[in-house]
Amino acid sequence: MRKDSDMAEKQHALLSASSSHRWLTVPPLARLEEFFEHKTNPAAEEGTLAHALAEYKLKSALRIEAEEPEGELTLEMEQATEDYVAFIIDEFEQLKQGTSDPIVLIEQKVNFSRYVPEGFGTADCVIVVDSTLHVVDFKYGKGVLVEAENNPQMKLYALGALEFYDALYDIEEVKMTIFQPRKGNISTAILQREDLLEWAETDLKPKAELAFKGEGEVTYGPWCQFSPCNAVLRARMDYHKGLEQFQLASPHLLTDGEIEEILLHVDDLVKWATEVKDFATKVAIESHKSWEGFKLVECRSIRQFTDEDEVAKLAEAEGFTDIYKQSLVSLTELEKRMGKKEFNRVLGHLVRKPQGKLTLVPESDKRKEYIPAAAEFGGS
Repeated sequence: MRKDSDMAEKQHALLSASSSHRWLTVPPLARLEEFFEHKTNPAAEEGTLAHALAEYKLKSALRIEAEEPEGELTLEMEQATEDYVAFIIDEFEQLKQGTSDPIVLIEQKVNFSRYVPEGFGTADCVIVVDSTLHVVDFKYGKGVLVEAENNPQMKLYALGALEFYDALYDIEEVKMTIFQPRKGNISTAILQREDLLEWAETDLKPKAELAFKGEGEVTYGPWCQFSPCNAVLRARMDYHKGLEQFQLASPHLLTDGEIEEILLHVDDLVKWATEVKDFATKVAIESHKSWEGFKLVECRSIRQFTDEDEVAKLAEAEGFTDIYKQSLVSLTELEKRMGKKEFNRVLGHLVRKPQGKLTLVPESDKRKEYIPAAAEFGGS
């Protein structure tokens, strides 16, 4: 059986494809991030396991020897990887009808160092047939919708695959697909070979050289979201310093325009404050750093049983039997156990969906705007 630790030990390039949206926008970030720990989290570990499962299933479907991954596999993960395999197999079968020699490569190592210093990575799936190169990336995450259009990660994988297969095939078209099952998202972008190479020479290569040297300007924006040094980026502080102007405004009330300007900063300010405190706490604990005016204390903890089975045994032996509580599993869990069709048949009339809590978001948010009058009269 394949272990998660084996998968986690894969090498990562300084200028990786997965972080390319950051270092292409802010070239110095890659070198700055070298000073920070690249921490994993449950969602990332789940994604790693899902990728390993997808690889195993796809190889098995294509009669390629593969090692089954170890880990906590969920029904959702099983279904998502099955959908991914079905998509690849369907794509492969369609291509076979037009040619006798399509190639499918799984977890293919690609090298794009012609344009990016020491640049390499691993493409989830590469299909080469006649004049078309198709790169597919499996995204298990469901937090952010990922589009294939103008996606630098996909372009880098395509460049790496093109570097190897361009000499063997007369490739004219490059197809790039993001398969993100938990978002119901299959996004495809198509580029002509010449357009991809022009982007690599005129845009990618100069920025990659700056990034490798750690040079260029640091600007703050959404591209910094997953950077390990995001909490202490000076550019982030500079971005929010614009709010200082309101200290010179009316000493009594803010204008509507001033409130709107502040609203643009609020969400990130709250998040930033938490990230700075988490960073300072981590340094204080791990490096014994003293921050002037602050100290480490123990938070209140809750008593816990060390052995619940032994507790139950001793309590019942003393005649205390009212020691258990019973409650329904969650609605989502019960629906999974019964199946959606049976759940709706038996319990559908007992389910209601209350109105969600109202919150103020930027106009760019994709959710439908709440209109009080329409809601009051049952409109939409």
